[in-house]
Formats: sequence, C-alpha cells, structure tokens
Amino acid sequence: MKYTTLFIFIVLISIPGQIVQANKTPMDSASMEMAIALLHESDLSRGNVSGIEWDIDIESKSKGKTQRNSLRVLVKGTNALAIYQSPIKVKGRKLLMKDRNMWFIKPGLSKPVPISPRQKLLGGASNGDIASTNYAGDYTIKSFTKDQFNNEPCFLYDLKAKNKKVTYDRIRYWVSKKRKIGLKAEFFTLSGKMFKTAFFEYDHTIAVNGEERPFVSKMIILNAMVKTDKTIMAYHNIKIKKISPSSFNLNLLVR
Repeated sequence: MKYTTLFIFIVLISIPGQIVQANKTPMDSASMEMAIALLHESDLSRGNVSGIEWDIDIESKSKGKTQRNSLRVLVKGTNALAIYQSPIKVKGRKLLMKDRNMWFIKPGLSKPVPISPRQKLLGGASNGDIASTNYAGDYTIKSFTKDQFNNEPCFLYDLKAKNKKVTYDRIRYWVSKKRKIGLKAEFFTLSGKMFKTAFFEYDHTIAVNGEERPFVSKMIILNAMVKTDKTIMAYHNIKIKKISPSSFNLNLLVR
C-alpha cells in the first residue's frame, strides 16, 4: 500500500456560519494578554492537557470513495500516538507524532518510516496536523478582531507560525468569547493559499484543574483545493490520565 494511502488513517470541520464584518481590537498589552489566555484555554478543549486517551472514528471521503477507520490515541503535550483498531487489515499499525516529527510503524517492519514535511501536506496527514494544532504554542498572534460565527460572539485571530516546523504558515481562528472554545479555523500554506477549513463541535465535558469544561466531540475538515474531499473525526471514551514518556519512545514502538 502506498504511504499516501496510509495517511488517510492519521488522527491527529458542515456548513460555514454567518460571518459579519470584524471590529478591530486595540493591540495594547492588556488586550494581548487576554487574547493569549483565551487561546491557551481553547487549546485545553481539544486535548492539550497533561495526558489524555481517546478513541476516534474517522470517515474520509475522497475522489468518490469513503474510508472508515477507528483508532486509539494517546496524547501528552505535543506528542501523540495513534494505534489502529479497525478495519482488521490495519489493526496494530501505529503513527507517532513527536515534536512535530511523524513516523509510520507497521508490524513486521524493522524500522519506522519517517513522514516528510511534503508528505504531511498530503491526504490524512494534513488532517492529523489540524487535529493536533497547538494554536497558543506554535503560533504568534498577528492581530485579533471582534467577529461572529453562527451568530455567536467570537474573537477572530490571525496567527503566524513561529517556525517552519509546523505544517501551516498561517491560520485564521474563530474562538467563542463566552465558551472559550475554537469554532472554526482556516489553514494557509506558505504561498498564501487556503488549504483546509476546520469546524469544531463540543458535546463532551472533561475536568481540567478541577473545573468542568467543554471538550471536542467532532471535527469536520474540508479541503479548499478539492471541494469534494471531506473528513469527519468523532471522539469517544475520553480519559484524562497519566501517560508515561515511554509511550512515545520510537525504539520501543518498533519492537
């Protein structure tokens, strides 16, 4: 099987809402501190906590074909391990994302297969990067404005990548002012072209630092280049737990 086909399994949104003209927010120090804090909080509702495990069902539609896969996913900080559960032909395969590097691991292979930056822009690999985006950690706030999405008051962030390790150079990100969760994101390549659009739903809740907060239940990812391509990620069985660093040890995973 070609590696680009395998990428459709990678884990780590469907109608755009009404967008109204944005109102500029002054970029003074107090406003910037508020914007940064809100961005950090929005990340907590998508998995950027001390340790988390979940199951994800993925349905991907591309070129008239539909693929369905289920994965068990472990996440801690910027590290993520996806273990294929179904269909049976891919069960046991693994994908490791560590410090923005990515590897594919298959039973029977003596060495992991590294996924190049170019390959990360293809197929499901780009969707995996969208699912695991660390907005507060990997991006700088160039500007933020008052806006609305689906009639909900938001801040619209214009984010710029801090370095070239991340897949997307720029992101436009709508964050709910009241609920402190990301609702929509547009992802741009280095050339300035919009590549993907993501929509987020939050029907789960988790406890973070003793406080209940909404947690992502579904992501719908649309391809701006190929209008018919669509990926839906549904999250289940979410558990906050301690995850050992050894879970992301590449040498141990290929044994």
